[in-house]
Amino acid sequence: MAVTAAMVKELREMSGAGMMDCKKALTATEGDMDKAIEFLREKGLATAQKKAGRIAAEGLCKVLVSDDDKKAVVVEVNAETDFVAKNEKFQGYVAQVAEQAMATETADIEAFMNETWKFDSSMTVATALAAQIAVIGENMNIRRFQQVKEENGFVAPYTHMGGKIGVLVDVETDVVNDAVKEMAKNIAMQAAALNPKYTSRDEISEEFIAHEKEILLAQIQNDPKEASKPEKVIAGMINGRINKEMKEICLLDQVYVKAEDGKQSVAKYVEEVAKANSAKITIKGFVRFETGEGIEKKNEDFAAEVAAQMGK
Repeated sequence: MAVTAAMVKELREMSGAGMMDCKKALTATEGDMDKAIEFLREKGLATAQKKAGRIAAEGLCKVLVSDDDKKAVVVEVNAETDFVAKNEKFQGYVAQVAEQAMATETADIEAFMNETWKFDSSMTVATALAAQIAVIGENMNIRRFQQVKEENGFVAPYTHMGGKIGVLVDVETDVVNDAVKEMAKNIAMQAAALNPKYTSRDEISEEFIAHEKEILLAQIQNDPKEASKPEKVIAGMINGRINKEMKEICLLDQVYVKAEDGKQSVAKYVEEVAKANSAKITIKGFVRFETGEGIEKKNEDFAAEVAAQMGK
């Protein structure tokens, strides 16, 4: 069967693949459109395997919230370059991943990847990703996702720097109004900017505190001037330094960035808003994803890359 330009155009629109790839697929399958799509998917998988070695440390964090604000999800999808992260096709795909993650019943990324892709029941999440890799032309990775649910309040979302950082804040409250929602948004912005590790001291284990105290004691003992001080003074120094560290790593202990006096803690800010609105408010937790955090990025300039290619 002769492959026409109209057939190639139709397949290209259906698959998003390149013109020549579509022509090859139709030729190989004798013009059968369904088989041609399968051919491209198989090719997409092969392409994905070839690109799998490339480091995908750019990308987007996407947050999605239910209509009643009771449930939300944040996902991180990586690509190789910031250029692709700004591409509308990539952004549309990440939005679909967020919808999939919002609906999933699993918290395990491996199980998630094996789920049926809700936008095409003939594919899994993994094969849909492979198809996108073939279309976009870069290695991509669905790195992680996390749902947050709050029946007795709401979940506040925040996206920073166009998707470089995604934050969800779990707010338990008996009053939901504009003032309380504004407070939650401010706390989400705080988490995005200052990157706390914990919500409050309650989340920190005694083992962690004991270990930190051991390190601080060793530092003091190695300083002859400080080591000569009375034990009671040294204990006070250690507790003071521990408290200072807690104010850096615990969200509620941090100085609220918008505090007029430059001293008010986030916890005190929450108390202030609760009192003003006759509400009971508890910040139960937060999730903060930053694109590429913890991924070792390949530092290779363009000239070196060209030289490497020429040397092959």
